[in-house]
Amino acid sequence: MKELRGPAIFLAQFMGDKAPFNSLDSIAEWVAGLGYKGIQIPSNDPRCMDLDLAAESQDYCDELTGRCAEHGLTITELSTHLQGQLVAVHPAYDEMFDAFAPAHLHGKPDERQEWAVDQVKKAAIASRRLGLKSHASFSGALMWHLVYPWPQRPAGLVEEGFAELARRWRPILDVFEDNGVDCAYEIHPGEDLHDGATFEMFLDAVDNHPRANILFDPSHFVLQQLDYLDFIDRYHDRIKAFHAKDAEFRPSGRTGVYGGYQGWQDRAGRFRSLGDGQVDFRQIFSKLTQYGFDGWAVLEWECCIKHPEQGAAEGAPFIVDHIIRPTEHAFDDFAGGDADPAKLKRALGISS
Repeated sequence: MKELRGPAIFLAQFMGDKAPFNSLDSIAEWVAGLGYKGIQIPSNDPRCMDLDLAAESQDYCDELTGRCAEHGLTITELSTHLQGQLVAVHPAYDEMFDAFAPAHLHGKPDERQEWAVDQVKKAAIASRRLGLKSHASFSGALMWHLVYPWPQRPAGLVEEGFAELARRWRPILDVFEDNGVDCAYEIHPGEDLHDGATFEMFLDAVDNHPRANILFDPSHFVLQQLDYLDFIDRYHDRIKAFHAKDAEFRPSGRTGVYGGYQGWQDRAGRFRSLGDGQVDFRQIFSKLTQYGFDGWAVLEWECCIKHPEQGAAEGAPFIVDHIIRPTEHAFDDFAGGDADPAKLKRALGISS
């Protein structure tokens, strides 16, 4: 068994226009002061990094690593959640997802997709230059509008959807392979990879590509009413990144899993700060430790009630309290005996 690393924090939800949230150095100093040891960096935010330069320059990556190290911080992963989303977008969502791309690409879905693919490939290269093993992203979605089978889905439609998703991602995954980095897709509603079944279909479509892996975030399982502990049992060998995020699901006669188009505070399923929801983190940390996950426990703060600065301050000690130091011996070793062959035979009633 190996020990999880942490605590770490995903910077995306905290970046802003005012100090200490308006530059990498100032936010690094802030999170280090809260007790965090690692940061997951959104690669699309120029206040954090220049992805194009990181893909080209080892000196820039070394400087980026050094700046973080000055604050006692390790870069855990880069994130291309927004760019990964744009690898596969159904036309119905074009206008809303334009906001994820530079302004000169708005209204140009083909050029926007080409840019997104290039961005994720550059993130693979930059991750290698930064000495990272995993990368966080989204799969995008061509079929989310088909999630409920009404009207009836034509035969072969889902298979063709995953075949197309694989055609788009396979060249990107090959770049991750070339750079020795795992692409960890966050299993997330709104993505074509939103549960175990969809991940399996994608994995089949990319011929079990070794770099097609999982970012595990239990909050999205609570909102879908999936068994997140059984998910770890089934897919632990593909889990390469971990978001520690809490959630709660309180259905009523008015709203359930689909949410009734309500705002976050009025939905049955809501994201909460660590410790305020229903996720059994004791069991999650136990299972991840049992299966030898040695990646980072990264706080992703999203809460519809609590202030983000309070959530961040509470998150670091929460993660520390849940990290398990793996045992080096069995608890009943004290009662064992020597492995003497003759003694073993006598215990089994076998004559020597």
